[in-house]
Amino acid sequence: MFLHIQDVLTADEVAFFRQKLWAADAPWVDGARSAGDQAVHQKNNLQLAQASELSAQLQGLVKAALNRNALFFSAALPRRIYNPLFNKYGDGANYYGNHVDSAVMHSRADNCWVRSDLSCTLFLTPPEDYEGGELVIAEALGEKRIKLPAGDMILYPSSTVHQVAPVTRGHRVSSFFWVESMVRGLEQRQLLFDMDMALLKLRQAHGDTDPSAIALSGTYHNLLRMWADV
Repeated sequence: MFLHIQDVLTADEVAFFRQKLWAADAPWVDGARSAGDQAVHQKNNLQLAQASELSAQLQGLVKAALNRNALFFSAALPRRIYNPLFNKYGDGANYYGNHVDSAVMHSRADNCWVRSDLSCTLFLTPPEDYEGGELVIAEALGEKRIKLPAGDMILYPSSTVHQVAPVTRGHRVSSFFWVESMVRGLEQRQLLFDMDMALLKLRQAHGDTDPSAIALSGTYHNLLRMWADV
């Protein structure tokens, strides 16, 4: 599943993030500190210090935005979310080479282990403010090169090989995190998402009391009951 979710953050929220993360006293540190053995030599960026007060404040805002986003919930069916992190590319710290995200993540903030089923990048910099910096995801038929408006998010399988292309002008700042889904299987999650989107259109066209909408809703929840771990 590759899903572009628009307007996860409002324009005012994006402006607030930019005010905080572009401040001269924002606690940026070497991003390689948090890389695993496989990725440490590929990672050349800055990362907001996880233990900082600013990181905790912004993590809460990202989580609140996710909680109100119905499309994110339908696609991810989140069981646990790794505390959102923040990275910055530019001024010599400008790329993250090909890597696969670790299968299991440990969050220092809440001492919680999270299986990485889905990876998420929430863009905080308008694409016209920097050159390069695309999220590049390898696929059998080629590459996906993703560069979204500020406030938009891409959701994709954590099992994919991906990289952040070098930033050659400006700065690229984003939030990134991982989701452990209630439904572990990619194919099952995709089927449930497709069914939920079809059910939404059916309800919009015929109302919640339409017999077909009720029947499809029952099938959706019975499949979710069969496949979900909570």
